[in-house]
Amino acid sequence: MDKKTSEYFDDVIKSAIADFEDVEFNTDFTPSRSILQIQGKYGLYQLFITELFSDEIRKYRYYVLNGDRVEAGFDNAPDPRAIRLKYGKIGKEYAGKHIPHLHLNDKKDIELTNEITFADFIKWLKKKF
Repeated sequence: MDKKTSEYFDDVIKSAIADFEDVEFNTDFTPSRSILQIQGKYGLYQLFITELFSDEIRKYRYYVLNGDRVEAGFDNAPDPRAIRLKYGKIGKEYAGKHIPHLHLNDKKDIELTNEITFADFIKWLKKKF
């Protein structure tokens, strides 16, 4: 793991501990990728966060749950619905493209977003909930 990723993970962990309750985190490192997973509570909500850095890409998932219901979920996965929203269709040329998006209404609704960081997520969370 490079120094920049290590510092970013440290900042995310410190922020999570400051802003959430019952924080648990786990890291996993290999020469080709680094993963940070965090769980915590924010008021009535359970939070699940994943950050993955590799040579190719940064992936993330920031999910807010109320019981089993997904209140909100930001990620940049190659989601078929996000691909269709962005490109108008699903085709081979878009396979595997990471599209930043937001799941709402227990994942029934989806919106395209800009790529976000953990700090962006915290700002959004404090405004929304």
